[in-house]
Amino acid sequence: MALIDTLESAWYGSGRAPWWTWPLAALYGGVTRLRSLLYRIGWLRSVHLPAPVVVIGNISVGGTGKTPLTIAVVAALRARGYRPGVVSRGYGGSQREPTLLGDAPDPAQVGDEPCLIHASGVPVAVGRDRPAAAQLLLDAGCDVLIADDGLQHYRLARDVEICVIDGVRRFGNRRLLPAGPLREPLSRLQRVDLRVCNGGVAEAGEYPMQLRGGDVVALDDGRTQALADFSGQRIHAVAAIGNPRRFFDSLRAAGIEVIEHAFADHHGFTRADLDFTDGLPVLMTDKDAVKCRRFAQPHWWRVPVRAELPTAFFDAVAARIEASRRH
Repeated sequence: MALIDTLESAWYGSGRAPWWTWPLAALYGGVTRLRSLLYRIGWLRSVHLPAPVVVIGNISVGGTGKTPLTIAVVAALRARGYRPGVVSRGYGGSQREPTLLGDAPDPAQVGDEPCLIHASGVPVAVGRDRPAAAQLLLDAGCDVLIADDGLQHYRLARDVEICVIDGVRRFGNRRLLPAGPLREPLSRLQRVDLRVCNGGVAEAGEYPMQLRGGDVVALDDGRTQALADFSGQRIHAVAAIGNPRRFFDSLRAAGIEVIEHAFADHHGFTRADLDFTDGLPVLMTDKDAVKCRRFAQPHWWRVPVRAELPTAFFDAVAARIEASRRH
């Protein structure tokens, strides 16, 4: 954790990246540019599927809000008469072969984010071979494919690219990994179709997105309670997401006294991780809750959020999908 803290201080604060990150960043940048070039000239081939593919991703590491946006895009497309399905690699899961999620998927096998998306009622397929996983969705009757966190996975050809930007942290020091937080150079933004700014102030050409919370939900029996009821209370806040700070800050903004427990992204929780002996309420993100339900306690709560964006954004996505069908 000390190394991660040092790097994040350099990426987003006043710290300086360790000397050894500079040559690694140069090497990483060279490999990234070469790989992108090989796909563009056809030496590496993308797989084209007989349905529009919408990729939602980012060019920086850490949580930018891709999963809530994916769920919102799915809902908007359904309202417009489409039958979308979501394809994911299944980060954090052990499943290697392409798999269509069933009624009770195991996060340890298929990943936490696919389980969370699947809980919204959408077909989800996972697999390291994304084209093969996407084919499972087509076989299941989907007519639009949403690739969650797939911006850098060029093997699956895409018709629409959506890049999600952290509106508060933006791109940090604007350097490539590991000297900075970028997976690809900033010039990559010029090739995406749509840019979404999560929080902060959207810049020119970006659609604003806000994550809105509602009632909290008990993990053990599904009862609900207003988040405001915890105002003035001391609670344990648990987050194993790309940017735990956003979750902790949102709870503090609701007047809650937070004891922070940040874990690595996609952390596989055990009962011991949450073995707090003081009896205080435990609040966690939806993404973490899918991994903790099987050993949930009555005072554990999940804090759902939904992505709110202007209707013009969803209209733009639908318009690009229709344009891809005509070609």
